[in-house]
Amino acid sequence: MAACQSSPPCAPLGLLLLLIGVMYLVQATPTDFWCNRQARKTMEKKIQGLRTDMVACVGADTLPSPVQLPCVWVHAAEWANQTLQQKCAEVVEALRVFRDGVQGTKNHSTSECQTSLLEKLEHHIANYVAIVSRLQTQNGTVTPSRSAVRNCSSVNSTSKVLQQYRYLLKGKLERLAVDLRDDVPKVEQRTTTTKGRCS
Repeated sequence: MAACQSSPPCAPLGLLLLLIGVMYLVQATPTDFWCNRQARKTMEKKIQGLRTDMVACVGADTLPSPVQLPCVWVHAAEWANQTLQQKCAEVVEALRVFRDGVQGTKNHSTSECQTSLLEKLEHHIANYVAIVSRLQTQNGTVTPSRSAVRNCSSVNSTSKVLQQYRYLLKGKLERLAVDLRDDVPKVEQRTTTTKGRCS
């Protein structure tokens, strides 16, 4: 596997494996993802694989153009005062900011291995966007709060992008999951016959 990671022709295979690894989460019902902490952790661990790819790619940590990042820290008082719909919209918008930023800098990359790395990251983020957007559609769409659309930083480092992305997943997204534990079945009952609560 190490030899494959260092060889450009193997890049499409790595991307395919990444997509296969998370595809079932996108296709699953909201309960499968939001009520299963292990499923979320498994998906989150894919970031470590991206870090490994970055180390194997010389110069991959220096991005060709800066990436605008959203605010990833949770302000407890502000979060508590938001509705479930607002929280969902905030997470979706933050993920989209990450996705668009990674896509933009990827388009300026001249390194094949760096482009492959950024493409994997872009698809990883896109999977989260699909999952949260699906819940947002079922739970009602609202305009995200001002903190969601505000960019907090601009970085030129892949490692910093990965770090802030992980903070978002472990922070706002995980808090959203906690808030949804009792609400997801209610959301699903609007379109399915699923009953029960997160255990």
